[in-house]
Amino acid sequence: MNIGQTAIYMKLFLMTVMAASLLNCSSPQQGDAKVKTISATEYKQHHEKIDNQEVMLVDVRTPAEFEAGHLDKTQHADFLSGEFEKEMQNWDKDKTYYLYCASGNRSGKAAKLMEEAGFKNVYNIGGYQDLKSAGLPVKE
Repeated sequence: MNIGQTAIYMKLFLMTVMAASLLNCSSPQQGDAKVKTISATEYKQHHEKIDNQEVMLVDVRTPAEFEAGHLDKTQHADFLSGEFEKEMQNWDKDKTYYLYCASGNRSGKAAKLMEEAGFKNVYNIGGYQDLKSAGLPVKE
């Protein structure tokens, strides 16, 4: 093998090692908070617990989205406002929290943030339209 071939093999080797390192860094590590997600239908079966003081339903959409319609008995905490993290620090970590947004994306991020802060019972229940379509009571 000549020096040129050795250099090519060395570059390929280094690129393979770097790619493997990047893939390893982007995959979930053991101990990472894994957001619990349940469907609108699954949530509907449990929504009567909202009357319970140990359960809180949280809409993390913007104020305009919230005003356009939201689930009944919902607390509003806008995830995009930059205030969500401050608000959640005042919440009881022993309660159960059900979070939703427009699609489930923001509520998933908010749930992950809460779990990383030590909340143990946090569920992403998805998007408002799916919950509404499932027949949950809404305020419009």
